[in-house]
Amino acid sequence: MPSNSPSLWVVATPLGNHGDLSPRAREVLESVDMVLAEDTRRTGLLFKSTGVTAKKLVSFHDHNEEAKAPGIIAAMEEGQVYAVVSDAGMPLFSDPGFRLVKLAREKGICVSVVPGPSAPLTALAASGIAPQPFTFIGFPPRKASDQKKLFEEFSNLRSTLVFFERKNRLAATLQAAYEVLGPRELCVARELTKLHEEFILGRLEKHQEIPQDLLGEITVVIGPPESGGKTSEEELLKLIAEETALGGKPKEIARRVKEEASGWTVKAVYQFMQDN
Repeated sequence: MPSNSPSLWVVATPLGNHGDLSPRAREVLESVDMVLAEDTRRTGLLFKSTGVTAKKLVSFHDHNEEAKAPGIIAAMEEGQVYAVVSDAGMPLFSDPGFRLVKLAREKGICVSVVPGPSAPLTALAASGIAPQPFTFIGFPPRKASDQKKLFEEFSNLRSTLVFFERKNRLAATLQAAYEVLGPRELCVARELTKLHEEFILGRLEKHQEIPQDLLGEITVVIGPPESGGKTSEEELLKLIAEETALGGKPKEIARRVKEEASGWTVKAVYQFMQDN
């Protein structure tokens, strides 16, 4: 590599199809002093399959990034050149590397990227859902209450949402998303670029139709609001008045109002009723 090359490379690797490894990625991975890999076993298999010969491959993941970063920075300041890769796709996006890149920038170390495969962009490009603006939110929290809080933060944005989810939590997460976001376009993408790649298109309000036995890594795309976004407080008051006139306990009324409103959870409607 030229003497003025970056000391830290962020290198995208294939999502599943090893043919997607670019010639430039190969050149960088073979020339750096050390490749930092989220999982050395998986990266080693990729290198073996594609014929990449790395000088050295070491573990670098969420659980050791903070501890290892200072030593890596010191080595780069001494002239060593590193590349960081994730298990698949572009590092940093729900993968290790952000803290290292941030620290490198703070120390004035040159950083560059070898662009390439990215699961969020791949799913978005093939979904048929509006590609911009879009917001990538990584992996949602595990607890339903925390998920709803997260979706509430984005409920007013006229933006497509993209996130990762594990198959055993997909149904619950889609339910939480629907309760907050309301009716929207939906795409559940799995096994991107692999033999069994699949894009399941549907509606968020009909998320129960998504198969429960999906295999592989999953990327979810939810379209932007199809109406005016979150129901305003003024409109909500009118809905509450209408439903109150029909009778029922406060929580029952809140549930009925939620079905008519967008961007409000039952809990939020109930709290609004108490405050007003």
